[in-house]
Amino acid sequence: MSINLLYPRLLGDVGGTNARFGWQSHQGAKLTHLHTLPCSDYPDIASAIESYLSLAGVSAPTAACIGIANPVTGDQITMTNHHWSFSIQALQKRFSLRTLKVINDFTALALALLTLPPAYRTQIGGESACEHASIALVGPGTGLGVSGLIPHSDHGWSAISGEGGHITLAAQTTLEYQVIDHIRQQYGHVSAERVLCGKGLVDLHLALSAIRQQPSAPDITPMDIVQRALTDHDADYLQTLDMFTAFLGSVAGDLALTLGARGGVYIGGGIVPRLMGWFETSCFRSRFEAKGRFTSYLQKIPVWAIQSPDSPALWGAANALDNA
Repeated sequence: MSINLLYPRLLGDVGGTNARFGWQSHQGAKLTHLHTLPCSDYPDIASAIESYLSLAGVSAPTAACIGIANPVTGDQITMTNHHWSFSIQALQKRFSLRTLKVINDFTALALALLTLPPAYRTQIGGESACEHASIALVGPGTGLGVSGLIPHSDHGWSAISGEGGHITLAAQTTLEYQVIDHIRQQYGHVSAERVLCGKGLVDLHLALSAIRQQPSAPDITPMDIVQRALTDHDADYLQTLDMFTAFLGSVAGDLALTLGARGGVYIGGGIVPRLMGWFETSCFRSRFEAKGRFTSYLQKIPVWAIQSPDSPALWGAANALDNA
């Protein structure tokens, strides 16, 4: 397809809480008209797109790529952590798009990792990345996103499209076993995402409070927990964050071993950036490396926390269109 048929283009990064959109007018152009819209304000994704186009004051796009927080296995999309559901073909027809590509949001973020500016990431231990080696990506937010990049040929890369956030969460301590058992009584299967997301942070705190036989406010929010831990230095809330980062370290280490991610591990999502300044010295890194005979293997692997003023996944969506 001629490159001219892919511009102007609409780019989207749609999570369970926010839909982020950007505009690229021509090849090589910077992303402009960046706007974040709360998903809860709109009945469906088409309404959110229409609002964005009006807000940005742009003409109808010729092409679009949307990264969205759920599996993309066919024409029908149903979000895991939000009520939006739509047909890709119907959405393409509604906006008269020549090209519409819909991919998993963490697949889109993975496609942006190779060009992520160094200023947008903070290293959490490890050494230097091995050149042209697999790269892992994990990120707690409204859900738990998982992806990565696998090298092929001399310089090529393929992004992973999977649902690794729904692996079974494993305990390493007696207290973690108790917490998982408590959460299992509520949900049945306890996936990594059941704990490593915003709602999971609340469920984790409520489980710890129940085990300590202490009351806890039922309407507490993830931000309440973070504030009371890091600003008020409340020991109970700090214990919640400690266990959250321990579980995240274990899951990230498992992913690094699974992919052989000697090219490094990236942490995306909306939660970890709010913990920076404390996260660097948390138990995350020690639990990331705590894999018995493969501890020395993991000690060499660098981990980076992504801290970007905008959504790198939008650039990943642009990369996906370029390779459509």
